[in-house]
Amino acid sequence: MVSYAKRLPLARCVLSRSWFFVALVSLGCAKAKPQAPQPPEVSVVTVQPTTVPAHFEYVGQAEASKSVEVRAQVSGVIVARPYIEGTDVPKGALLFRIDPTQYEAAYQSALAQLEDARARLANGERNFARLEPLLSEHAVAQKDVDDAQTERDQARAAVQSAQGAADRAKKDLDNTYVRAEIAGRAGRAQLVLGALVKGPTDLLTTVEQVDPIYVYFNPSDQDVLEWRQGIAAKQLEIPRGVLDVRATLSDGSVFSTIGKLNFVDLAVQQGTGTLQLRAEFRNPQHTLLPGQFVRIGLLGITRQGVIVVPQRSVQQGLDGAYVYVVDSTNGVHQRPIVGSAWNGQQWIVEKGLAAGERVIVDGTQQLMPGVPVRPVAYVPPPSDSATEATRDTVRFAPPGVPLQISHP
Repeated sequence: MVSYAKRLPLARCVLSRSWFFVALVSLGCAKAKPQAPQPPEVSVVTVQPTTVPAHFEYVGQAEASKSVEVRAQVSGVIVARPYIEGTDVPKGALLFRIDPTQYEAAYQSALAQLEDARARLANGERNFARLEPLLSEHAVAQKDVDDAQTERDQARAAVQSAQGAADRAKKDLDNTYVRAEIAGRAGRAQLVLGALVKGPTDLLTTVEQVDPIYVYFNPSDQDVLEWRQGIAAKQLEIPRGVLDVRATLSDGSVFSTIGKLNFVDLAVQQGTGTLQLRAEFRNPQHTLLPGQFVRIGLLGITRQGVIVVPQRSVQQGLDGAYVYVVDSTNGVHQRPIVGSAWNGQQWIVEKGLAAGERVIVDGTQQLMPGVPVRPVAYVPPPSDSATEATRDTVRFAPPGVPLQISHP
């Protein structure tokens, strides 16, 4: 009993100390209140209607601005071919020489017949001039005078006929020299030396003019309809005068000269549903060759009053594209949108956004439902603003078709 009584005050002391520490811990916990989380920072851009370039791009094929088939007008054996295949030749350059022997003989014979006809005409004119004054003196009969006049007229007609025969013979002789009708690049010879040319049915070679050179391309009827609707609604603006075009080669390099649109077909082609257009380019170095494929971009066309957002602000969901917008209370809302084309690093929005709305560009991964955000102004990097116009081109696509963007 004595030992238990001695231990009781010690147990009370320990217990009282334990309650003291618990009270201190409770007091400390009561004073440490949790701090509210800071709103996440997001960069936003305020969208406003603007003007952007609307470049339409199509595949085109180059063709010679002039192409002439070289054919002989006379028959004979090819005795010479002075030109070098695949080289430029001036207008009038000698390409082929056909054996002229028979044509020289025919020409000389025609000249002789012409001289004979002229001599007969001179004799007939002298006879008529001698007999006509004697008629008034009744020294000759009227029939003699009439016969002399007839002989003179027949001689004149014979001279004209002989002159025509001589001209034809001279033309045949000249045609033994087959010359280039235009300046351009002469192609491969289709007949070799010693071959017999039968006349115009035989193709000798082709001369093509590639400076300037034409490029044909074919927008679809849907693109043509979109142009007309855009112009009527004042959404598309086309510069006055001749439209400039740009050609991009197969290696991605841009052709050195700007072309001009110089032909628009009158009707849509029934087989392809496209409208044929033609551009003309200066081609002094013969960089473009007939048959070569290039990409043609129409320049100077702009879209008026459109809303654009940075490319990375657009999200893709099961129901399509959408963006996050910030309201007046800094609350976040998801907004579905409909886009029509890329413009550099921006997306042209047709539906879903209004002027003055704030669209989140960076910081979407920090968003939480019901939690407000702290918006700051979006500052585009140099790659988004300084080079987007020269690096990217716009390709319009119909609804339901993925947008296409190309990098020259």
